[in-house]
Amino acid sequence: MEQVIVSNIRSFGSKVKENVEKVIVGKGDVVELVIVALLCEGHVLIEDIPGVGKTVLAKSIARSLGCTFHRIQCTPDLLPSDITGTYIFNQKTADFEFRPGPIMAQIVLTDEINRTTPRTQSALLEAMQERQVTAEGETKLLPRPFMVLATQNPIEQEGTFPLPEAQLDRFLIKIKIGYPSKEDDKLILSRFRRDDPLEELKPVVAAAELMRMQAACRDVHVSADVEEYIIRLVHATREHSSIQLGASPRAMLALYHTSQVMAALRGRAYVIPDDVKYLTTVTLSHRIIPKAESSLRGSSAEQALQEIIDKVPVPVENNDFTR
Repeated sequence: MEQVIVSNIRSFGSKVKENVEKVIVGKGDVVELVIVALLCEGHVLIEDIPGVGKTVLAKSIARSLGCTFHRIQCTPDLLPSDITGTYIFNQKTADFEFRPGPIMAQIVLTDEINRTTPRTQSALLEAMQERQVTAEGETKLLPRPFMVLATQNPIEQEGTFPLPEAQLDRFLIKIKIGYPSKEDDKLILSRFRRDDPLEELKPVVAAAELMRMQAACRDVHVSADVEEYIIRLVHATREHSSIQLGASPRAMLALYHTSQVMAALRGRAYVIPDDVKYLTTVTLSHRIIPKAESSLRGSSAEQALQEIIDKVPVPVENNDFTR
């Protein structure tokens, strides 16, 4: 892979990250992970409390790319047609015409996805995986690029519909934003005192450039040793004593492709084990299920994955990962 292509990918990521950070303060690692998902053509699940900037993050990404943006507020009475769109009879033309739903955008924020019914969640599943929707038996292709950022509140669980494993597996990564530090809070007050910086945010790259970068990221080299390391990590989740359901082949591919993108964003045309270690938790934590007794003891998926990362041997440093 030519170094100039890697430089272009790194430059792309830096432009988007710097632009988004004009609005999102002190969360550079979170912004970087969303950019990783964007370059992998994947979707993001954000699990965090209200008010930490989930909606603003999604809007900032869309504006930085000049992409269309829609927000879906999930409620128990939301129907699949409310998301995908439906056919409406037009009295002027005496014919039915399709009225697209909010899913027909390039960047879609699905707020509190676990508050809508499984039937509506399944409508999102087709859109996320197949990049198309079906209305009245007719298939409609979604625009490109296309990414869903879904949020859920981990605190209030009453009246919610937990996402099934099959749908959780459709999210490339799962992240948490968290509270800002005291210094970041001061900067937020200063930056948002008079105006909303989001309103001033301008596109810094084009959607067409994003699609070129997405294709280029797949050419980042992964050595046989790093591939073996990824496989060992995934297999360790299937053999761990506190995990009931280990990572699937789709999860392994997610870890593989996100590592390629992270390497390119860090200016390398090849993946190193540190890329894999950094991304293991965000790509696998929502795809594994701890045993009931482990959960009762307070052991989480993240803790089990950290144990696996600490235990699985890392390829030696003197290996040439460029070959």
